[in-house]
Amino acid sequence: MESCVHIYCGDGKGKTTAAIGLAVRASGCNKKVLIARFLKTDHSGEVLALHSLSGITVIPCERSFGFFTNMTEEQKKEAGIYYSELLDAVLKKAAEESFDLLVLDEIMAVCNYGLVDEDKVLRFLTDRPEKLEVVLTGRNPSSRLVDQADYVSEIKKRKHPYDRGVNARRGIEY
Repeated sequence: MESCVHIYCGDGKGKTTAAIGLAVRASGCNKKVLIARFLKTDHSGEVLALHSLSGITVIPCERSFGFFTNMTEEQKKEAGIYYSELLDAVLKKAAEESFDLLVLDEIMAVCNYGLVDEDKVLRFLTDRPEKLEVVLTGRNPSSRLVDQADYVSEIKKRKHPYDRGVNARRGIEY
């Protein structure tokens, strides 16, 4: 079976949800799944549920730097080091431990903000293990990432409770 690269992008709710859904499906078919989250802590409800499923490994995101636009230059530098090291560890683990599916949640954001080297992600996609399916999530993928992908699904916001002042709700948005 040929492996593919998926991109779930757009300004709508559901990019991570789609990726997690695919991870659950793969786990249910006895596939080995690796999930790494960027710019998100592990306080989202799905992380607890994922830990209870066999075959799914979630790499913890142990540091939070807040919203990129609120970071100082020093925090941006520190975040870049942290997320680059996290990406290196995840890509090494994915290549060495025979995973079937790799989810890089919010990878587009850390690429777009310059916190990780997009060229490294592109090289990995080109040279990834033959059977490794890869999912990339986030807004505004570069044309280079889109060119590497086999699937590109855009989730478009038409309406969202946040627009009328409703904050993110535990168990629904996180």
